[in-house]
Amino acid sequence: MRLQGKVAVITGAAQGLGLAMAETFIREGAKVIGVDMQEKRHDAIDFRVLNVAKSDDVKAFFDAVIQDYGQIDILVNNAGITRDAMTKKMTDEQWDLVIDVNLKGVFNMTRVIGPHMNQNQSGSIINISSVVGVFGNIGQANYAATKAGVIGLTKTWAKEFARKGENVRVNAIAPGYIMTDILKTVPQDLLDQFAGMTMLKRLGEPHEIANVALFLASSESSYITGQVIEANGGMRL
Repeated sequence: MRLQGKVAVITGAAQGLGLAMAETFIREGAKVIGVDMQEKRHDAIDFRVLNVAKSDDVKAFFDAVIQDYGQIDILVNNAGITRDAMTKKMTDEQWDLVIDVNLKGVFNMTRVIGPHMNQNQSGSIINISSVVGVFGNIGQANYAATKAGVIGLTKTWAKEFARKGENVRVNAIAPGYIMTDILKTVPQDLLDQFAGMTMLKRLGEPHEIANVALFLASSESSYITGQVIEANGGMRL
């Protein structure tokens, strides 16, 4: 029960990595508020519909959670979308939408929850980046820009939120290719190609990323902040 008594907010929690992290945190004793654009029912997760790109809605969400739970100890900024296209064909809408959700959404959540953690002198913020934010990827200029931006925010916030000695840690996880529902629609030959790009010769599973998040959320990582953990099976691009 490594998260006993902790309250965690996880964005993009309705499926994939977000859901895996939520269920892992619950097994370790946390109370989890799951945020997503779609409604979802789960016996142990307090799901709330929220567009993280809308600043006023995020502030109202924060106020409601504090009223209901009194505290937020862990924030996982996981919500993200893709709108892929080659740069010369990418529309303003494709660019703006991905920037709003993947980057502005992370900023919106952290700028209200981070100061709350400062006041409480404790907290862990975990930002979900991507291998694409580290290496880039053809046809994903918008997505790569946001995930690289998340790394920059992580390092900045690690300095800001501990500036006066507060025990607030900020780290990022950069997953490789993980077998979520999105990848299950990809042809097997491409999946084999992705697996072949890793040292371990396989794709990752959601629980493997959830376990990294659990480590960063718990006191076991008490001396780790400002770091980017590349959980990608030893990927080579």
